[in-house]
Amino acid sequence: MVELTEASIDTNSLLQRSIHADCGAVVLFLGTTRRWTGDLETTQLEYTAYHAMALAEMQSLEQIARSRWPLKEIQIVHRLGEVPVGEISVAIAVSSPHRQEAFEAGQWLIDTLKHTVPIWKRENWKDKWISWVHPNQEEPK
Repeated sequence: MVELTEASIDTNSLLQRSIHADCGAVVLFLGTTRRWTGDLETTQLEYTAYHAMALAEMQSLEQIARSRWPLKEIQIVHRLGEVPVGEISVAIAVSSPHRQEAFEAGQWLIDTLKHTVPIWKRENWKDKWISWVHPNQEEPK
């Protein structure tokens, strides 16, 4: 399941949908808005996306992950719009019979999503300036 939403991400629901009787592992990754990026203070993030293309790419990532690892469930949800400090912007939950596959798949999904899915992040800094982070672009450190 892949989803783009402007609402807060319900992690309890994601976990419940990811638990499977044949699986001994569920891995949940949460990407949150952090206050500090190096010496720069963030006030909030704003995400925008090309919806149709982003969903298609997210579905493609789900299919590739299923072909590479023995996964029972995959949940990928990315929040759009304003995401204040401390709130969740992306959640990925995967379940598999064993933990190694769940960890590998979860890491591959978030790393690949950040580089290939057309979702753009606008960093709003405390000093009232902004910067955009595009897919396949390094974030400031």
